[in-house]
Amino acid sequence: MGSGPTHRVFGAAKRLLKTLLSSGEIRLRLAVIELEEERARLVSLLLLAGSSLVLLLLGIGTIVAFIVVLFWDSYRLAAIAISAILLLLASGALGAIALKQARTHTLLKETLNQLATDRALLEANDRERHEIR
Repeated sequence: MGSGPTHRVFGAAKRLLKTLLSSGEIRLRLAVIELEEERARLVSLLLLAGSSLVLLLLGIGTIVAFIVVLFWDSYRLAAIAISAILLLLASGALGAIALKQARTHTLLKETLNQLATDRALLEANDRERHEIR
């Protein structure tokens, strides 16, 4: 009773299920670690970007005020217009860079790479089995 074909099939199925669950658990742990790292990186990035933006706005405001005061008697309207145009162009360029960076995919990159490797190994294993038969 303990060594019959049915018992061996159930034993093999049980081992396969344990292997699949173990592999799935490892992949899930990797995904969780990557999500935690990405969250920490994002919070840090947002704090740095926010601080940088505030300081940048103060600096730009000071420079624009300086330029307008410097040319107040002769070219104040031209100074204001040129400053506004330069600020709008810089804003457009930074917006384009931000969109480009936002489109790059980094979330769960290692997990997806590991799953692709697992799939490739399974497909290679299947091909070997078919070639042997």
